Amino acid sequence: MLIFTFLVYLLQFLESKDRIDEVMKKNFISAFKEKVVFIWKIPSFPVLFLINTILGFSTSFFIPFSSLFGIDEVGMSNAGFGVFMTILALGGVTISSSVAKYSDTKLSRRKLLIITTFAGIIGYALFAFLRNYIALSLVAFFLLGASAAAVPQLWAYARDALKEAAIPSEHTPFIMNIFRMFFALAWTVGPALGAWLLVLIDFKGLFLFVATGYLLAFLTSVFLLKDVAKQKVVNQESLSVKKSISKPHIFANLAAALLLSATTSIHMLNVPQFVTKVLNGTEMDVGLIFSVPPIFEVPMMIGLGLLATRMDVSLLVKMGFVTAFAYFFLFGFVTEPWQIYPLQILSAAQVSITSGIAISYFQDFMQEAPGTATTLYMNTTQIGSTVGYLLFGLISEVINYDHMITVYTLFAGLACFFMVLYGKERKLHPPAPSNAPSL
Repeated sequence: MLIFTFLVYLLQFLESKDRIDEVMKKNFISAFKEKVVFIWKIPSFPVLFLINTILGFSTSFFIPFSSLFGIDEVGMSNAGFGVFMTILALGGVTISSSVAKYSDTKLSRRKLLIITTFAGIIGYALFAFLRNYIALSLVAFFLLGASAAAVPQLWAYARDALKEAAIPSEHTPFIMNIFRMFFALAWTVGPALGAWLLVLIDFKGLFLFVATGYLLAFLTSVFLLKDVAKQKVVNQESLSVKKSISKPHIFANLAAALLLSATTSIHMLNVPQFVTKVLNGTEMDVGLIFSVPPIFEVPMMIGLGLLATRMDVSLLVKMGFVTAFAYFFLFGFVTEPWQIYPLQILSAAQVSITSGIAISYFQDFMQEAPGTATTLYMNTTQIGSTVGYLLFGLISEVINYDHMITVYTLFAGLACFFMVLYGKERKLHPPAPSNAPSL
């Protein structure tokens, strides 16, 4: 009888719990719908989402197959390809920095979006036909470097649009996270579609397709966007960057960020070669491999964003670096292309942390100057990417692509070492006054 009574109460409890969960689920869904409708009604944002998605697709058609294009299609040596990608990265950094200055002083962001997307049209159209190393390098530095500034300017335009629409600042992180998700969503199918196009119409057709994407972004910017008032930037960031870097914990974190960025860049260039040359896979395998992480990145970005409000952000970032090391380490044991697919979930987890939460983490180091902290972090990762491109070309010239995995896994391990052991500020507790009363 007691057991029967217990079972009855248990069933009642479970039923009530199910009802509570159902109500909470409905409340969450309704709240999410309200926020989506709220975002959609912000002036210019539907158009911005469209341009963001187009640019996400365009980049996802080129980046995963860049090493196949340079080494296999053009016939560059591995070292020559590393230098080529370094030129491309330097063009992006140099021109993006110049464009950023103009956007804050002279030209409107809309006009800069028009200019940078037009550069993408010409640049990728030329990539469809050019096969000369010098000509491709010049186009990569000047035209693709200019087109690389389109995404940062689009994001800056979005922030200005929020300011002009008088959106409360507490809504900004959620809105910009949704905005970032649209770019990630484009990458869920972009590489696979790019691989399919590569099989059907080769690199010539693929680059013309990318140029068409930039043409759509260009036309959308011309006819559907309007100029918005730019935020007034108060340059209180005249704090000494050298002084900040000299602090051991900040230097250690920056070193970790640079190493992980270099590792990720080498890995991105090595995977297509490793899959096609060592594992005897196909371009379609490469496309599917790069399409898997963004599928998981979208929900992970939301979940980790909520988690970051409830636990220590520094712990999350350290977990991200450890996850990255685990991912690269396990990648070294792959013997078949299909084995990479489940590993890409780990890649999604570390990217979701290191591409989003890490920025807030670095801003905490310089709370009086978040702009400087953000710029310092972004510049560090860009330098890391550039170093990674160059190292891939130089190292893969003398070792096999499967052995390359071991090399950059060591870089990831060193990044973990800096982050976990030296990435926390050590505060010295002042000694008790000598005249303090004895207990």
